[in-house]
Amino acid sequence: MYIIKTQQSFDSAHFLAGYEGKCANIHGHRWNVHAEVASQELLQGGQNDGMVVDFSDIKTVLKGLVDSLDHALLIQKGSIRSKTLECLVEDGFRVIELDFRPTAENFSKFFFDKIKETGFAVKRVTVYETPKNCATYEE
Repeated sequence: MYIIKTQQSFDSAHFLAGYEGKCANIHGHRWNVHAEVASQELLQGGQNDGMVVDFSDIKTVLKGLVDSLDHALLIQKGSIRSKTLECLVEDGFRVIELDFRPTAENFSKFFFDKIKETGFAVKRVTVYETPKNCATYEE
């Protein structure tokens, strides 16, 4: 099996509602997302001859995904009062409500699914919350 890997990063803030510890407070991370695409065979012919996929194609998809979350407050829907959310948005803060708790584990599945939706044979996505802590989703 051939596997290629690319990575992109983004900066955002989040908190873990209902968590007992430091992560219950708003804090930020430089998230690093590593995506792997696999194939049993290499492409034959044309400019992509001998490749799993063109690196620039998968890089473009991953960059678009991470850029959509960059420099935002990422929150789980319903985790803060609606008035608080309204005030943040009114004051010009970029807040993105997610259908999931913003953990590295959930982000790894989120990115996996989004990349898969674009047609790539994604094998694994690893999300680093810190340089030493990461979570991986694979099928």
